[in-house]
Amino acid sequence: MKKIIRVIVGPKGESRVETRGFSGDACRDASRFLEQALGKSINEQLTAEFYQDQPAEQRIQQSQ
Repeated sequence: MKKIIRVIVGPKGESRVETRGFSGDACRDASRFLEQALGKSINEQLTAEFYQDQPAEQRIQQSQ
């Protein structure tokens, strides 16, 4: 699956960061720079992808 990070900005200036195609904590790692640039986070909703096992090659890279 293709990895996507979307930033949605509402009419009042509120923003939302959505990730697709990442599993486990990789979504947080990939979007951290955007979340820091956008300011304080007030809500987090985790998707089913967050709870999926990461592919073996990702697990190996992260444990080094």
